[in-house]
Amino acid sequence: MDKTNEIQRGKSSTGKMIAFGSPRFGSSVVLGIEGWALLTLYFVAYGLDPFRATFAQAMGYLAIAAAQFLLGWISDGKYTRWGRRKPYIIIFAPLLGISFIFLLLPGLVLPDLNDKNSLFLWLLVWDVLFRISYAVTTPYQAWMAEQFEVGDRPKVSQIQNYCNWIGNGLMSILTMLVFTGVFDKIAVDVNTIPMEFLLITVVFGVMVILLFYIVAFFMPTEPKYEIKTNLIENLKVIVKNKNYMLVVLMQGIAGLGLSMMTSVMLTYTEVVLNLGFMEYLIVAILLLVGIFLFLFIWRTLIQKKGKKSTILYIFLFGFISLPITLTGLIPMDISLIIGIIFILIVAFVLGGWFLFPYIMYADLAEDDERSTGDLKAGIYVGFPSIILNIFQAFGLLILGVILSLPNITVDGVTFTIGLVLWGPLCSVIFIITYLYIRKFVILDFDWEKK
Repeated sequence: MDKTNEIQRGKSSTGKMIAFGSPRFGSSVVLGIEGWALLTLYFVAYGLDPFRATFAQAMGYLAIAAAQFLLGWISDGKYTRWGRRKPYIIIFAPLLGISFIFLLLPGLVLPDLNDKNSLFLWLLVWDVLFRISYAVTTPYQAWMAEQFEVGDRPKVSQIQNYCNWIGNGLMSILTMLVFTGVFDKIAVDVNTIPMEFLLITVVFGVMVILLFYIVAFFMPTEPKYEIKTNLIENLKVIVKNKNYMLVVLMQGIAGLGLSMMTSVMLTYTEVVLNLGFMEYLIVAILLLVGIFLFLFIWRTLIQKKGKKSTILYIFLFGFISLPITLTGLIPMDISLIIGIIFILIVAFVLGGWFLFPYIMYADLAEDDERSTGDLKAGIYVGFPSIILNIFQAFGLLILGVILSLPNITVDGVTFTIGLVLWGPLCSVIFIITYLYIRKFVILDFDWEKK
């Protein structure tokens, strides 16, 4: 390796780490609402059939598969006076905020939301645009490998995930305590736009733009370094990196179950568990507190046990615990207790998993840099989106089929049987992921110990 081309990374201040992580607050809010509440909004409130609702979201996953790869790949190719990453943030952040607003508020333009064909096309177009714009996070995330040394990355990832889950905590509280009431109002009259829904959507849409812009203008530009290979050669290098491709496939397999879980968890708590206002409040607070606690636990475990052992624990726990959704088939007066256990399970799994992509691909990019002399962080972060989002799209299509199964009535509550069957299906996916990681994947490198 040519040492003259090696990026010199020093220890970073906590302030720099916080500044770097802050855009994750805004992006987690808008992506969380899109992932957790959009299906409920269009399926339960607007009355769009579940297959078309999940199909539109699946197309969004396919769109982001291409967009994240292209933005990461292209951003590696040219160093500007603003660096490799900032120009893409400046261009795509406004599109992300605007598409989020129109995605949630079709009534701003569509004259009659009882026209389900127009509603479906609106959802399809704006969800695809939203997902393409969300690819702004790829050049942003590529900064980690360029600005932080390997020992700092778990802490940076933890801070990013704190920002993620402050956003997701706020989003989940608003979703459970405000949006559920909003959905009821819209279900009565689909052409109404409740004022609280309008204000929250616009504020979040503007917020995500501002946070990315603050980082774009105030974070230091990444160090200039030469990439001796061209874009096509970079693509060939990563495809030939066997361990990298195995990690990418692992994320795709896991994404089958994770996309189902995040999309349907709110619908499950609202429809199957039928929680009241105070019960939602308790569950929402526990989700927020649980995520913060579990992020710390998982990060500590990474540092003590290593990345591979920790990720195996995550998927083994998911395999054991997710069949809890089957309790929806049993008439009982303990919905709140089931809701608490369920939301803590979700928080435990997601709190652990979301630490890993940020760390894995920065480490894999540096591992490649140590052998080739080139840091190709953009393509290392962007390429996995192709596989991941194809798997996530397929997961949503499966979910759409499951939610189209016949209705059942349990203790006076009627819902599709698919709302209780998705948990065991995710459990099977997670045990497959566990066995795959155990046999094929390397996440801990010898050079980390030096």
